Formats: sequence, C-alpha cells, structure tokens
Amino acid sequence: MVREFKLPDVGEGLTEAEIVNWLVEPGDTVTEDQPVAEVETDKAVVEVPAPVNGTVREILAEEGEMVPVGTVIITFDVEGEEPEPEPTEPEEAPASEPGEPEAEIEETSGRVFAAPSARRLARELGVSIGAVEGSGPGGRVTEADVREAAEASAGEEATEEAASEAESEVKSATRKITADEGEAELSTDTDGTEAATSGGSGAASVESADRERTLAAPSTRKLAEEKGVDLDAVPTERTKDGEPFVTDEQVREYAEAQQQAQAADAEAVSGAEGGAGPEIEATGEDERIPYRGVRRTIGKQMEKSKFTAPHVTHHDDVDVTRLVETRGRLKEKAEARDTKLTYMPFVVKAIVAALKEHPILNAQLDEENEEIVVRGDYNIGVATATDAGLMVPVVKGADRKGMLDIADEMRDLIEKARNRDISREEMQDGTFTITNFGAIGGEYATPIINYPESAILGLGAIKDKPRVVDGEVVPRKVMTLSLSIDHRVIDGADAARFVNTVKEYLENPELLLLE
Repeated sequence: MVREFKLPDVGEGLTEAEIVNWLVEPGDTVTEDQPVAEVETDKAVVEVPAPVNGTVREILAEEGEMVPVGTVIITFDVEGEEPEPEPTEPEEAPASEPGEPEAEIEETSGRVFAAPSARRLARELGVSIGAVEGSGPGGRVTEADVREAAEASAGEEATEEAASEAESEVKSATRKITADEGEAELSTDTDGTEAATSGGSGAASVESADRERTLAAPSTRKLAEEKGVDLDAVPTERTKDGEPFVTDEQVREYAEAQQQAQAADAEAVSGAEGGAGPEIEATGEDERIPYRGVRRTIGKQMEKSKFTAPHVTHHDDVDVTRLVETRGRLKEKAEARDTKLTYMPFVVKAIVAALKEHPILNAQLDEENEEIVVRGDYNIGVATATDAGLMVPVVKGADRKGMLDIADEMRDLIEKARNRDISREEMQDGTFTITNFGAIGGEYATPIINYPESAILGLGAIKDKPRVVDGEVVPRKVMTLSLSIDHRVIDGADAARFVNTVKEYLENPELLLLE
C-alpha cells in the first residue's frame, strides 16, 4: 500500500514552505519519525518526519521548490503491507484511432514522474505532461522540460498558422470583388449628399482629427456632449456637402477608444508605482539571487509592518559613562562564572523597568477586535544579523531573570540563530524588540517595528563625546537611541517619556539592582 504524505501546516498562518533539502532518496528504508526533509518556514528550518515505517517510493517536490501546504511531497511503501505494483505496459496496446495524437497514447500507457509544480505548469501552458520527455533524475519531467515542450508546440502552431495565412493570401489574390463591395469602395461625394469611402467604420483611433468645423445630426451632437467628446476631434472619412460629417457610431467608437487608452495609461502608472514593477534584465556580470526563503520572509514582514503601522522615530542620546565603568568591574566576575557580560543585558533590564512604568510601549493593537492589548509578559526580542538574514530570538520572561541569566540565554539564542538551529517557538511571542546597529558602527537609524509589536529601540555605537559636567566640558561615553513606535497606539509624548526612563536607568545602572 502506498502512503502519501502531504506537507503539513508548518507554521502559524503559513500557506506554503520551501523544500530546502531532501534527506532520503527513493528506495531508502525509513522508520517512523525519521527526518526525511528540511523545510524552511518563517525564518526557521524544520525537519519533516516520516509518518510510517517503510520505504521511500517517490519524491514529488524538488529542492528549492515552494510547495503549498497540503500538497503531496513524498510517498512511501508501508512496511508489512503489500507494495503497490508499478504500472506495467499492457501486453497489447490498443490500436489508436486514426488521427489520434501519439502524445495522448504515451500519457495513458505509463506513469509520468513529475513534481507538482511541473504538472501545474503543464496545465497552465496546455501541455500534455505525458508527451514531455523528462530530463531530470530517473526521467523526471522538470519545469524546464515543460516550458521547452510548450515553446516547441507554439513554434509548430506558428508555422502552421503562417502556412495557413500564406495559403489564404494566395486565395485572396484571386478573390472576386462583388458588385456591392466595389460600389462601396468607389463611391464619391459627387452629388452633394452623404457619401462613404469605406464599407465599415473599422477600429476607432484615439488620434484627434483636430478640425475646425464638423457636420453632425442634432442627436449626434447631444451624444458627443454626453460622452464628453469633441466632435472636431472624431476621425471620419465621411462628408456631407463637402464638409466632414460624423455619425453616432463614430462618436461611440472614439469615446470607447479614449477610455481604453486612459485605462492602459492608468495600468502602466499603477504597475510602475505599486505593482510587480518593471522587469530587470541582468547583463554583463550581474548575478540573480532567488528572492525566497528567509530573505523573502523578512521582506514580507518588513513590508507588512511599514505599510500597516504608521511609524514615528524618536532620537536621543544617553551618557553611559557609569554603565561602562560598572560593566568593566563586573566583566571579570561574570567570566569567572562562564558568562560573557555585554552591555545588552543592562539594556534589557533597563527596558523592562521602563516598560513597567510605561506599559503602553509593551502593547499591541488587535485590529480585528479594535482593542489595544497591553501585554502582561515582558518578552524581549534581540534582532540578530545572520548569514541568512535578520532573525529575532526572544528572551521570554525577562522581568523574572537576573542579569547573568539574560546574558547566558541571549548568547545561546543568538548562536542558535546564526547556526540556523533556532526553533520557531524561540522567535515567537515577543512584546518589544531591541536592535543593536551600533555594533556595526552606526549612530542613528529608523528601525522598522517587529509587527505586531508597537515599538522597537535601536542602539547606536558608544563613542567618546564632549559633555558639560559641573560647568566643565569633559569627555564622556555617549550612546545614541532610536525608538520607532506605532503611532496608532503610542503618542510621541509617551515615546519621549519612555526613552527618558531608559536613560535614567542606563545613566545610573545601580538602579537596576532594585529591579
């Protein structure tokens, strides 16, 4: 018996995932819960386990392919059950009907190995998947094979069409012109009455005729006024009494042509501003990198945050001279306990203390129920740069943890993120995020909120700067702060008060002992 395995729901609200790597091949023996594939979801790579003991029969998705949830990606022959026999060729193939395409015979006579995406593409392009010769492993039909078959078919159709047109042209050269057609084409304005120089109106042009005088019936003038059409702009080859003459039909066609042209212009402008955008052709030594996986997830999250939550960024700086001294004193003691003490645990504690005083900064907007949810947890995300892109591990319950505990947990989470070993759960449920761009060297930025949170604090580099202390200009250690807020939830005054509180704790780190 063949057991089909569908891509499960691998994340909250995700409808598709990327097959990163297959860990098995057809014919491999597997046991239940043995990982058979690695799938990339919302920034995390998770393993997909085998649902049964058995043998891999067929792999139906390619590495790097985006697969919708619920799609069959692999099949197994279940251990202890009679394997399903492979389809065999009939002993005597039925005689084909005269004129029946051979491609259809091939499709029904044997099994076709192809990924779901290749089958879907074949349906979209109208290609019979059974007629396509596969170039993949084991004769698997790839998307490239399908496209090649579609192009070949289009070429054949174009050739046939061209031959048909050529034949038609030969016939038209000897076509006899009827008396009526000849009369229509040869009629002239010789008697002072309405005349036509063509048999029909044909396609209307949007080019303005730009005349100074046009004759038309009163009903036509009324129609032109209703359509917003200038009669002198309507193209016509008709005449009356030697003057250009426009009919109702020409007015309607001209108005329709103008509307179509305006719609095309609007579509072009829309595409340039917010649509898929112009196609970029790579030339020379340009490199094309697939926009998917973590990079695509980050992009979609940033786009959603930026265009959902109206951002406002509040900038300030803080004198952290005493914090630098305190951290210097505690650093060796922390190392004696196998803890690397950076400035970040102090910042986390200062932010938690400030969030308790200004809980609106620890809130989220429930748009569906039109409620602001002030979070009771203090789960602090720490934006981390990795080779795959930006990830945000979350220190949960930071208000219940000591300085060294936070330092150790952050170190472990950041290491996991950079090794791609971090789980989705370790990046979820954040209530506030910190991003430390100062570690790279910047001072100010406009951080994008980690939606649906309502605020994010960016830390700049600590630099020696002059400050006035007791009336004298002295060098001090100064760090810059950039707080972005969701202005739907948080006012500018709230942001300023919150930053003032964070500054108070960072300028006087001994206050953190009370937290």
